[in-house]
Amino acid sequence: MSQRFFLTGYLFLLPALILAQAASFTLEQVRSYPFPSALTSATTGERIAWIFAEAGQRNIYVAEGPDFKARRLTNYTEDDGQEITSMSISADGQWVVYLRGGEHGSNWDDERTMNPLSTPFPAKVRMYSVPFAGGAPIDLGDGANPVIHPDSKQVTYEKSGQIWQVPIDGSEEGKAMMALRGRNHSPVWSPDGSKMAFVSSRGDLAYIGIYSGAGQPVVWADPDFNRDYGPRWAPDGNRLVFVRRPGGGGKPNPILEATHSPWELRVFDVLTQKSERLWKAPETLAGSHPRSQGGTNLHWTEEYIVFLSYHDGWPHMYAIQPGDEQARLLTEGPFMVEHITATPDGRQLLCSANTGRDPLDVDRRHILEVDIATGEQRILTPGSGLQWTPVRTGNGEYTAFISASAMRPPQPTVMKPGGVNWAVLGDEQMPDDYPVDALIVPQQVTFEAPDGLTIHATKFERKDISGPKPAVVYIHGGPPRQMLLGWHYSSYYSNAYAVNQYLASQGFVVLSVNYRLGIGYGFDFQNPPNAGWRGAAEYQDIVAAGEWLAEQPGIDAGRIGVYGGSYGGYLTAMALGRDSRLFAAGVDIHGVHDRTMGRMDNWTVPAKYETAPDVGRVPAIAWDSSPASWVDYWTSPVLIIHGDDDRNVNVDHSTDLVQRLRAKEVPHETLLIVDDSHHWMRYANQLRVNAATVDFLRKHLQKNR
Repeated sequence: MSQRFFLTGYLFLLPALILAQAASFTLEQVRSYPFPSALTSATTGERIAWIFAEAGQRNIYVAEGPDFKARRLTNYTEDDGQEITSMSISADGQWVVYLRGGEHGSNWDDERTMNPLSTPFPAKVRMYSVPFAGGAPIDLGDGANPVIHPDSKQVTYEKSGQIWQVPIDGSEEGKAMMALRGRNHSPVWSPDGSKMAFVSSRGDLAYIGIYSGAGQPVVWADPDFNRDYGPRWAPDGNRLVFVRRPGGGGKPNPILEATHSPWELRVFDVLTQKSERLWKAPETLAGSHPRSQGGTNLHWTEEYIVFLSYHDGWPHMYAIQPGDEQARLLTEGPFMVEHITATPDGRQLLCSANTGRDPLDVDRRHILEVDIATGEQRILTPGSGLQWTPVRTGNGEYTAFISASAMRPPQPTVMKPGGVNWAVLGDEQMPDDYPVDALIVPQQVTFEAPDGLTIHATKFERKDISGPKPAVVYIHGGPPRQMLLGWHYSSYYSNAYAVNQYLASQGFVVLSVNYRLGIGYGFDFQNPPNAGWRGAAEYQDIVAAGEWLAEQPGIDAGRIGVYGGSYGGYLTAMALGRDSRLFAAGVDIHGVHDRTMGRMDNWTVPAKYETAPDVGRVPAIAWDSSPASWVDYWTSPVLIIHGDDDRNVNVDHSTDLVQRLRAKEVPHETLLIVDDSHHWMRYANQLRVNAATVDFLRKHLQKNR
């Protein structure tokens, strides 16, 4: 296929595409798309880079304006489970640096090697550089989180709790820049490269250090009994802004009640070595330290310090200057922003947002450009498609992002000057037989939970098949996620979208539920009371989804299933344990099954005398919020899937549940994937999981199988 140019977004409204019905295609075929991620640009010129995962082969691709022809830069040809992360382009555009190996979407051990091939001596996690023009990758050694120096000649990185540096061309071995106490990490160079700010984590405390050379003492930026992090330099290189949170300790807060998590921004002057508070978050629940994508998203542009806060009920960006009394709201409106970057000239912010002219945009993402000085907002990519992770090229002429639709999978995209036409890159990597025209445009539906909360969901259904049809409730993980009216920006949830498309093609009605605890609908929706292990309030949304399906014409209420992964696996197990009368079968993929596991010692045997005032009530509530506590009521068949190198949900959760199911003779099947993780680092393993999921649901929910 050749590169395509098309008008902004409205191509996806063509009636022929919207009315296209699912034709025959295989599960592997619908999953065969290449998935792009980590799109980035050089700070000068017109060079961009991204990662393509193609049938398990992860490689870096690059392109350069004005033609932006996609070119593969690396040549990894095996489905070996070795991911590529921490990719960046040097300021001069001559080098691309990256990390290969590990599992950086995990909750722990992200820098430990992955070995899903079960080779006796697995590949190690290594840093590499490669010329943008092409050539063999250069092994820079072991380390983590590489950062290219502004001079484009050195790479700074983390290793053994210290910060190291290595020439970008690999001409010398890496050397430690320091041997300080604590874990020293997150290096950020001043614009001229003369100073480096970093974080030194020391248990309950964390400081901002400033390194000026091997012969100079480290300067500490107003150290106190706090946890400081996220330093960002002013353009003049003499000041920096950072986030301050309280240190550990103090009187224990109630466990079952939400409490304010305080934070503030401080500015430190390197010349005077004085610090002052710039802004303090309101002392409300919504004013707590943000937990949305990118955290505080702190930037210091030419004139303004910009940051994200949730305190008005939405994750919005704000601007402030030193000396201002108040921060100014930049992204006004009932929507959220993610994937936030500043343009090279420091005048605009680019982000993805669930807003636009169409009410359905609450369940999409579009590129939003915001003028920092005036607050003027402009949707650059209106229409029925989806777009995310925008970056502006170094010369300011082009905006690059990843785009998709309800039918076309994600691809890197460049917006030409003036914002009129788009160029979709990498068409050559899309399989020629990809069934894009056979996919379904999902429908947004809403329904009420028992407590009256409005829940959004996405329905996949073939209109050319008459009922009564089997149905499936799909439950996403996270839980701070939002399933969209099209392909997703996460590879994990894009995979689920492909599976849902296939299930619909086979005659299922699939309802993908955006339950409370998820993002996209405001602070109160994401932070409900009595949720999670504090009472599982979100489970009522899953029951409401099943009951909504049961009431729809053309659906067989006796053949409603449920499936999901991670937190979705947890809620799947809850559904089967608590409501087998509604859910006839389910697939639980690496779910959490005992909410007390790993927590009991912290609650009942703390490291000090004083305990939280409600600690006596907590274990019983957490246990009641666990699928393991409901096995006695579980009758529907289930498939349990888990990888035994899972670094997000320990495989012990499924091991424990399987023993309980066996003891109660609950009908179940199992699939254990040896040496793979939560995110199925091997494409072949992802295909196994997909096939097992679909086969189990078809076996138990479709007639005449």
